[in-house]
Amino acid sequence: MNSTAQALQQKIDTKTKPLGSLGELEWLALQVGTIQNTLTPVLSNPTVLVFAADHGVASEGVSAYPSTVTAQMVLNFLQGGAAVNVFCKQHNIKMKVIDAGVNYDFPPQMHLIHAKIAKGTRNYMYEPAMTEAELNLCFTKATKIVDRLAVNNCNIVGFGEMGIGNTSSASLLMSHFCDLPLEQCVGRGTGLNDEQLQHKLACLLQAQQCHADLTEPKQVLAALGGFEIVQMTAAMLAAYQQNMILLIDGFIASSAFLAAKAINPDIQDNAIFCHLSDEQGHQKLLAHLGVRPVLKLGMRLGEGSGCALAYPLVESAVTFLNQMASFESANVSQC
Repeated sequence: MNSTAQALQQKIDTKTKPLGSLGELEWLALQVGTIQNTLTPVLSNPTVLVFAADHGVASEGVSAYPSTVTAQMVLNFLQGGAAVNVFCKQHNIKMKVIDAGVNYDFPPQMHLIHAKIAKGTRNYMYEPAMTEAELNLCFTKATKIVDRLAVNNCNIVGFGEMGIGNTSSASLLMSHFCDLPLEQCVGRGTGLNDEQLQHKLACLLQAQQCHADLTEPKQVLAALGGFEIVQMTAAMLAAYQQNMILLIDGFIASSAFLAAKAINPDIQDNAIFCHLSDEQGHQKLLAHLGVRPVLKLGMRLGEGSGCALAYPLVESAVTFLNQMASFESANVSQC
């Protein structure tokens, strides 16, 4: 524990409360203060980034929904009708929607960030999902998005996604980076029945076998990722370089984080894992990282919805650290 962290812990321990009685809020306060290297941290211009893209593997029937739903949901985001819109509005969080690779032509005047690489990835059951050039373009575009946030004094950013078929990519990435059997990583996604789940698993086992010789993180991302997942990974890395606080949503965002950590292991210092998804692999993924989620609500929606719900708790942690009296200042006896 460095000197700032020690001073933060002392400040937390001498607030007018029994030692440790604010539980996880105390850990959050310590983490945020340590990230910002100050005893008086500040949260500025909180923003949730929602990356959207389509997946070639969706044509194999790995989702309960058709791929056209990706574009439909993006339009819903832009109209303010999704869960993440509602929660962001409730908690005064800015929200930005990024077209990373949706199979739809959005009018240029629409209020979204146009970062389309292509109209969906290739089918990774038979070939890599994207080329090296496409992967590099994902990194370039996502870094620019985060750098613009930094110019606008954002220091806490949440990561969400939308893309029919993207739990399949997430499961493959989790299996690789956590070195776990695919069977422990694949879940029901949008609500598959038992037969559909077995079909999804069979498809993903074929994809895994097709790309079994890959080891370098970016190669794995190019082979098995989606444009929205790769841009999320790149945005997380860029946000860490800007020393932002990273709010990681559920299963898919956490899988993108696994890739980011494989590229830069230090990134975990700045990451807050917002909730435990009801997707079956997420608990094992978080255990692999050795982290505890802020919330456990049985959610499996994606979109960054967990980020928007966890943010006010992070805000409460910073508020008690900055505003709550100490035993000394309040003239309260300390045991």
